[in-house]
Amino acid sequence: MLSLHEVTRHFGPVAALAGVSLEIDAGQIVCLVGHSGCGKSTLLRTIAGIETIDNGRIRIDGEMVSGGGFFVEPEHRRVGFMFQDYALFPHLSVRQNIAFGLSRLPRALRVARVDEVIGRIGIGALAERYPHMLSGGEQQRVALARALAPQPHVLLMDEPFSNLDRGLRDKVRHETLALVRSLNMTAVVVTHDPEEALAMGDMVALMQNGRLVEAGTGEAVYARPRSAYAASFFSRINSIPARADGASLDTPLGRFPLPSAPKGPVTVFIRPQSIRISASGINARVIGRSLLGELEELTLAVDGLDQTLVMRSTDRHAVEPGQVVSLSVNTDEVLIFANDLA
Repeated sequence: MLSLHEVTRHFGPVAALAGVSLEIDAGQIVCLVGHSGCGKSTLLRTIAGIETIDNGRIRIDGEMVSGGGFFVEPEHRRVGFMFQDYALFPHLSVRQNIAFGLSRLPRALRVARVDEVIGRIGIGALAERYPHMLSGGEQQRVALARALAPQPHVLLMDEPFSNLDRGLRDKVRHETLALVRSLNMTAVVVTHDPEEALAMGDMVALMQNGRLVEAGTGEAVYARPRSAYAASFFSRINSIPARADGASLDTPLGRFPLPSAPKGPVTVFIRPQSIRISASGINARVIGRSLLGELEELTLAVDGLDQTLVMRSTDRHAVEPGQVVSLSVNTDEVLIFANDLA
């Protein structure tokens, strides 16, 4: 449905995209995620045709739209684009904003198309209002309606929920995801939020310095990342330097198996939720305790470790700073990377 092959884009000497390849199936929702400046928005804009590419190929529905001497203008790509700031025209009503990209249709069909998308998204009461009269959530829905009105084959969304308050963001994200799935729409969503990417994407694609460094299901990239960068991106993580020699590894937190038996310097990654307070184990001193909504977070000091550990749990522990507790680690969830792969 959407095929990217070795897509490259330079801005002066800087490679904003450095040979990105990705295959996206029809009806699949893909989240492009990464730190600011990693190239994810640039990649989205090259798919839309807003940016040209220097090398590589982009195909939509098997048709070449960029590369190999071809360049299809954005309005002919059958792509809907939803901008981060929504980009609604302030002098046009909601209805007129939605109809803006339908000027080539006969008037009767244009009116019918606008009415259909307004009804599907449930914004009939807003149809005659202007953007300055809308809340952030309402503006987001109008921007989505405008992107969907031309019946695109691919929907592109650039940070579509970043301007919303957290409570509203979760609600609007759920509604948008349900709508896109109901349409069996292929969608590419840019986000900087790893939790959002894991929650939304059938595929999660992690970018770093213009390159695609990890791609797979949310479960795979979270539980079985291929690099230390990916492991640390998708959640807060405890990193412990160590040295491997043989089939196991000794650390201040205990001995861990080494399935691939690397040798030399390694880094052990342990997510906060993989640490538990237990009846026996490694002694640790409580440095701090805080509540993060449903989670409790403990900061802990362990003899032999230069840095503190962070533990998170849905349990509540009656502990105070200075108290000594015993820790255990779920070794099945421990990640170990040779330092040259970190």
